Amino acid sequence: MPAAMENAPENSAINSVKSAEPRPLSAVSTMVGVAGLAGLALWVIIARNFGALAYAVGLTPEMMGLDAMPERADGPYSALIAAVFCGGPMVLWSLLVDKVHRRASTGINWSQKRRVKDVLDDSIVKLAGLWFTWGIIAAIYGVFRFWWTTQYANFPFAMDLFEAAAIPLVIFSVPYVIWLDRFLVNQREGAWHLGAWIAGLDGWDSEEIFHHLRAWAVKGFFLAFMISIVPGGFHGLVNMDFADVTQNPVWLANALITTMFVVDVQFATVGYLLTMKPLDAHIRTANPYMSGWVAALICYPPFILMNSGGPLDYHVATSDWAHWFAGYEWLLYIWGGILVFLTGIYAWATVAFGLRFSNLTHRGILTHGPYAWTKHPAYLSKNAYWWLATMPFLVTSGSGWDALRNTMILLAVSGVYYWRARTEEKHLLADRDYKDYAEWMDRNAAIPRFFQWLKGFAGNRLYGNRPKVDEGAVQPAE
Repeated sequence: MPAAMENAPENSAINSVKSAEPRPLSAVSTMVGVAGLAGLALWVIIARNFGALAYAVGLTPEMMGLDAMPERADGPYSALIAAVFCGGPMVLWSLLVDKVHRRASTGINWSQKRRVKDVLDDSIVKLAGLWFTWGIIAAIYGVFRFWWTTQYANFPFAMDLFEAAAIPLVIFSVPYVIWLDRFLVNQREGAWHLGAWIAGLDGWDSEEIFHHLRAWAVKGFFLAFMISIVPGGFHGLVNMDFADVTQNPVWLANALITTMFVVDVQFATVGYLLTMKPLDAHIRTANPYMSGWVAALICYPPFILMNSGGPLDYHVATSDWAHWFAGYEWLLYIWGGILVFLTGIYAWATVAFGLRFSNLTHRGILTHGPYAWTKHPAYLSKNAYWWLATMPFLVTSGSGWDALRNTMILLAVSGVYYWRARTEEKHLLADRDYKDYAEWMDRNAAIPRFFQWLKGFAGNRLYGNRPKVDEGAVQPAE
């Protein structure tokens, strides 16, 4: 028997091992998100048993400045403490285990340690640019009334919090900027360029200024929204009667969905708060394309188009899955389980970011968790959830036109999220790491390969098995 045939099985095994293509490294480790989940769960347990635990450790209402000891810590400030319990373990894991502060991507060289007097002039210019930026954001908050009403969310709570934090933040920024500037490889970042422009100094770059303003526009807009919605879901979770919700499949599904939305919002809030270079969680770039901003902003108040009465409201004369499947308990469990699964994917997609979640920004490329299956797990899962939870093609009015309109409008909403995904990819493809990840996904990931197969199958059905054209023999018209 020829040697080549004798060794064929062994060679095949070796070739299959060699052909296994490793996934590109993720900027965030899985355990960062796990640490955040553990911290958040700990505070939820404390909050649900706050009164009993306070008495157990010897605290009294008088010691805490309260008239009476609350049974549960379910207020808005308790919700913010939850963000601390969520973010704190992630910071510790990132620094102590993953040692992200030593990565070159931070732009920090801890070994150089310049003297304060050598960085002070540039630090002052940078602080001027930073404070000017905060002043612009504060002015925008003050001018537009929706931030001072509860029309969309509890924005007044966020505004009150920002007012209380303003002076301490300005004071703290001075030692922080000077300290960090001693180690930065490039001390003259966007804030410096803005400060130099304000001061009339030479050397400023308009592109650096625009990048700086875009990044702070993202943070200013979305952080206010996240803080405004943190208290509501947290209050519901802390006061949830677990024994009661397990008696009904709809209640159980909604309880689990609420819990995962709380996880999503808490992680997102932490992400917008901790855009810091020493954590390697800073904003590398904010999306420079207007199409990306439009696609994102129409999904959030006050620009949202999908809310009740909006042009993309697909809920007219609809009910929900619990209404249509009422009386079929087994089906309610199955359908509710699917919705819980989809919400779990959505929350997992946010947890995977660890400290880095934010819209319209590049803060490091994720390749782990659900991002090993699809580049847009949150968009896919939330759109599938909307279709299955609302079922826009079923209406209580009995009108076929209502059913058709709702279906077409939800198709348009899904189209908006496809648009968002495409604009995000256009932004991130400027980074070689994302290109490598996207190419790996196209070759290896289950969902992109499925859509490629589906596209090919549909193409074959539409156009038949036509012979392939030699692209080298046909030149495009110019």
